[in-house]
Amino acid sequence: MFTRIIIALVALVVGFAILGADTQPVVKRVPVSRTSPASGKDMFVSYCAACHGRDGKGDGPAAAALKVPPANLTALSAKAGGKFPELRVYSTIHGDVEMPAHGAKDMPVWGSIFQAMSKDNGAGAQMRVANLTAYIKSIQAK
Repeated sequence: MFTRIIIALVALVVGFAILGADTQPVVKRVPVSRTSPASGKDMFVSYCAACHGRDGKGDGPAAAALKVPPANLTALSAKAGGKFPELRVYSTIHGDVEMPAHGAKDMPVWGSIFQAMSKDNGAGAQMRVANLTAYIKSIQAK
């Protein structure tokens, strides 16, 4: 009798594990909220932290749902020989660089999103990308 109960419990646990394995995490897409274009940190928290994490280490709550893990943004300088790759980061955020690691472009093209938020000739979008780039530069590991 005791053996049957154990077998039933094991089967139940295995069944729940199989059901749980079938559900893939998904990134919930929501409308972009407005933040000050002057604050790179506020923009990072609002637009980037879901995937890259609040500290920029690639461990955000949406990271598990992505095909390719988000980059550890605090290690960009280290990976580039000690010099922050400012132009590459700016171009990536703006959407000028095709990111093969992102596959189906999981990372939004922020340049066009920022442009749509701006009511000027693009200066607001450029300021947003520049300030976001500067913030990412400021979080580089020492």
